[in-house]
Amino acid sequence: MKVVQILKSKADDGVVTVMPGSDVGAATEILAERKIGTVVVSPDGETAVGILSERDIVRELARIGASCLRHSVEDYMTSHLVTCTRDESADLVLSKMTKGRFRHMPVVEDGRLVGLITLGDVVKARLSEVSMEKEALESMIMGH
Repeated sequence: MKVVQILKSKADDGVVTVMPGSDVGAATEILAERKIGTVVVSPDGETAVGILSERDIVRELARIGASCLRHSVEDYMTSHLVTCTRDESADLVLSKMTKGRFRHMPVVEDGRLVGLITLGDVVKARLSEVSMEKEALESMIMGH
């Protein structure tokens, strides 16, 4: 299965972004309102310059306390992004996420942000694929 198929299966294919310079408090409000785990930091909604996750924020809350909410998202975001394209396989994306120990991956093509997939999206797609394969094999065995 390809990333493009995973993106098509998502209920919402939009990517939630925040501007560089936004404070972490504003980002946490977006995360809470949208019930999501990460925001992409982008100056224009199309170019990904970083990603800020709940985990990034929680680490800083534990380290320095609530004052981190007044800091810029750039202070805590991951700026070395691991991305994928729509043509990459779910297995390759799953491997990248597992190796990097992260749960969200921007989908970027020609420098433009075209989507965001989560570990849950990839696992759901793979489970669906395995289920279809199982049914096909059972059908072949039963002679249907």
